[in-house]
Amino acid sequence: MKNKYIDLIEQTFEFPQEEFHVEDNELLFNDIPLMEIIKQYGTPVKITYLPKISKQIQKARKWFNVAMAKADYDADYFYSYCTKSSHFSFVLDEVLKNDVYIETSSAFDLDIIEKLHDEGKYKLDKTIVCNGFKRPQYIENILKLRNNGFENIIPIVDNLFEIDKYKGLKKNSKLKLGIRIASEEEPKFEFYTSRLGIRYNDVVPLYLEKIKSNPDFEMKMLHFFINTGIKDTAYYWNELVKSVNVYCELKKVCPTLDSLNIGGGFPIKNSLGFEFDYEYMTEEIIAQIKSICGRNNVPEPDIYTEFGSYTVGESGAVLYSILDQKRQNDRESWNMIDSSFMTTLPDTWAINRRFVLLAINHWDREYERVFLGGLTCDSEDYYNAEAHANAVFLPRINGSDETQYIGLFHTGAYQESIGGYGGIQHCLIPAPKHVIIDVTEEGNYTTKLFAKEQSYKSMLKILGY
Repeated sequence: MKNKYIDLIEQTFEFPQEEFHVEDNELLFNDIPLMEIIKQYGTPVKITYLPKISKQIQKARKWFNVAMAKADYDADYFYSYCTKSSHFSFVLDEVLKNDVYIETSSAFDLDIIEKLHDEGKYKLDKTIVCNGFKRPQYIENILKLRNNGFENIIPIVDNLFEIDKYKGLKKNSKLKLGIRIASEEEPKFEFYTSRLGIRYNDVVPLYLEKIKSNPDFEMKMLHFFINTGIKDTAYYWNELVKSVNVYCELKKVCPTLDSLNIGGGFPIKNSLGFEFDYEYMTEEIIAQIKSICGRNNVPEPDIYTEFGSYTVGESGAVLYSILDQKRQNDRESWNMIDSSFMTTLPDTWAINRRFVLLAINHWDREYERVFLGGLTCDSEDYYNAEAHANAVFLPRINGSDETQYIGLFHTGAYQESIGGYGGIQHCLIPAPKHVIIDVTEEGNYTTKLFAKEQSYKSMLKILGY
């Protein structure tokens, strides 16, 4: 009878996979032996595998370029990275190795770009797409960068009155603008239309009334964003078609418009059973845009994508130890981790997000169903289901034997910023170590400790003690 953990995984999924395989009953992640990382740094520990970031960018760029070639699409493709997914310097350094653009969400994003420019990592001719509802400081920073030579900074107008606030441009310099369409939300939402952007019917009137005759502005980009990301659903295709039709309508009265920003990113793997046909979706998006533009006798636009989670999500992981097992009744066994899901992976409780969960060691042991519990006193601090099943299975705990380690993978997007990196965590659970993993030209992996585990001194200082 096959009842070992490795049997469970191999019978349930196609395994091994691109980034996961097992040697000597221990898991390797992108060929990195995780038990070696644990022996060196301990747990809990967050890791970021930098080469995965560049690999994701190059994959998407290839899909779009091939799709455009197949469709004989007469325009270009540009990849933008959404900094809100992860602002860390090591992430931006890896992203910018791939000659991509940056999409921002706040004033401080532009301070980061200034710093990158000072270090020679982001040149003045690079595009900056500025999204979001803009506070005065955000607008001030946009104007400062434009006046300092960033000719391709493009604020995406989010409301009817935003344009009136762009005052103070240098003489004889135009500010390129975009407009964001307020997309309709999925039927399951509690509201019909996104709070962000401008209604479909207001896009052309806004251009005609406030942009067309204003010598300070040049209309460049139309932007739409689908909150659920790019998915093969009737909802997504309907919103895409409506937005491209608005682009065509605007292009007929606005000769300078030449770019369509299809916001909303590709999904990432949240289970070993994850399936998504990236090539088909890319080719279908390009074909739809080309077809609609052809019917309207409008030139095909340059395509911009804004990929955040897709860029960095699959580069991250969090490794934990199982401290002990608690049997609370005849059916529920709780494996208690040495940290907290609420503080290290807030999406697991905030939006019921699931990540790839795997044992790091003991793949030759029998498996059992368990619940995973965090260290806070909050009843929401648990993890009890996978994306593919309403259960969690891990190797059986054998008394006081060698410690069981587990990993949650593809955690590289949003978790630090949502959880409050470097701040005060629930029940004062310290933020774990963070280790950066890279690969040399010879193929050897290197590790670097980016942050130590949060100390009690830093917490007491924040609290005013």
